[in-house]
Amino acid sequence: MAFPAPSNAGRAAFTHPGFVLFQIARFLIVAAVEMQAVAVGWQVYDITKRALDLGLVGLAQFLPGILLFLVSGHASDRFDRRKVLGTCYAGYAICSALLLFIAEHGSRSVRPIYFVLVLLGVVRSFNGTASRSILPQLVPEEHFANAVAWNATTFQAATILGPSIGGVLYALLRGPSAVYALAMLTALGALLSMFRIQTRPQARRREPTTLRTIFAGLHFIWGEKLILGAISLDLFAVLLGGAVALLPVYAREILHTGPWGLGLLRTAPGIGAALMAIAVAHWPIRGRSGPTLLWSVAGFGICTIIFGISRSLTLSLLALIFLGAADMVSVIIRATLVQLRTPDEMRGRVMSVDMVFIGTSNELGQFESGITAQWFGTVPAVLLGGVGTLAVIALWAWWFPELRRAGKLHEMKSVAQEIAMETERLQ
Repeated sequence: MAFPAPSNAGRAAFTHPGFVLFQIARFLIVAAVEMQAVAVGWQVYDITKRALDLGLVGLAQFLPGILLFLVSGHASDRFDRRKVLGTCYAGYAICSALLLFIAEHGSRSVRPIYFVLVLLGVVRSFNGTASRSILPQLVPEEHFANAVAWNATTFQAATILGPSIGGVLYALLRGPSAVYALAMLTALGALLSMFRIQTRPQARRREPTTLRTIFAGLHFIWGEKLILGAISLDLFAVLLGGAVALLPVYAREILHTGPWGLGLLRTAPGIGAALMAIAVAHWPIRGRSGPTLLWSVAGFGICTIIFGISRSLTLSLLALIFLGAADMVSVIIRATLVQLRTPDEMRGRVMSVDMVFIGTSNELGQFESGITAQWFGTVPAVLLGGVGTLAVIALWAWWFPELRRAGKLHEMKSVAQEIAMETERLQ
C-alpha cells in the first residue's frame, strides 16, 4: 500500500510564529540540560569513583518533581505560562553558572554539586508542566497533533545532539567548565526566544487557591476514564518493558560488544522515535486513535521480546529502533488526547500528574528490570517484561472500553470543555 505524498500540511504547526519560537527555545534548553548532565556525571564520578553517586545524581533531580508536582501544576494554571517558562529558563542559566563556579574553584566535594542538582530538579518540575501546558496556546486544535509530533522530534534531536556536544567539549578541554559555560549561554538563548512568544488567547477561569483546586488534576483524571486509561497504560507498559536499563549487560555479556556497541544500543530507540515523529507529522493519525494506541504499545512489547531473545547486534539494534518508533506513536496519541481533552484552566495540574506517571514509570521500570534480572537472569527478565506488557494491553482494552472506541484525535473533547464552550457561546 503506497503512502500519500506529504504536503505542506506536514509542517502546518510551523505556520504559527509562536510555535516556531517555542521549538527554538525548547531545543536550546533540552540541549543545555543534556550536555550539562554528561558533564555532571563525569565530574561526580571523577571525584568519588563510586557508581552509587551517579545514582544519587538522578535521585537529587527526581525527588523535587515528585514532591512539587501539585504545586508546579497549580502554578502553570494560575500564572502566565510564558512567564513561568521564562523564570525556569533563567533558573537553568543560574544553575549552570553555579556549577561553573564550583568547577572553576576546584572543589573536590560533591555536596555543592548535589545542592545545585536539587535546585535544578525544582526548576525542571515547574518547567515540565508549563512546557507541556503551553503547547495548545500556540497552535489551533486542528494543527495540534502535528505540533505534538514536531515537538517530540525537537526533543529527540536535542537529546541526541546535547550529550554529544557535552562529551566532546569535556574531552577536548579536559574538564566541565566549558560545558557549563555553554549550557548557561544556551539557556539564556532559550530565554530570549521565550520573550518573543505571543500565545493564542484562551478563556481561563481564575479559581481560588484551595486544597480542592490543587488536587483538581487528580480528580479530573480519575473522572475522565479515557485519560486515566491512556496514562496508566503508559505507566505499566514502561514499568514492565524497561529493557533499556539492562543494555550494559546485554552489550557485554550477550552481544559481546564494547562501549561503542553500547552507545549504538542506547541511541537506537531515539533514532526510531525521531523518525516516527517526523513520519506522523507528515502522515498524521486520522482516526481510530484508541486502537492505534493499543497496537503501538503492543508493538513496544513485541519489540522488547525480540530484543530479549536476540543474539545479533544488528537484530538488537533493529528491535530497539522499532521499539522507539512504536513508543513514539503512543506518546503522540496520548499527549494529543490528554491535552485536547483537558480544559485550559486546569491543563497544568493534569500535566503535572501525567509527568509523575511518566517519571515514576521510567524510574521504577529500571528498578523492576534490575530486580527481576537479579532473580531470574537478564534474558528472562526482559522476556517477562515484554509478555507482561502484552498482558497489560489485553486487560486495559477490557477495563477501559473508552480506549477501544476513541476515534479522531482532534475530536477528543471532554464533557467539561463542551459545557464551557456552550456557556461562553451563550454569554
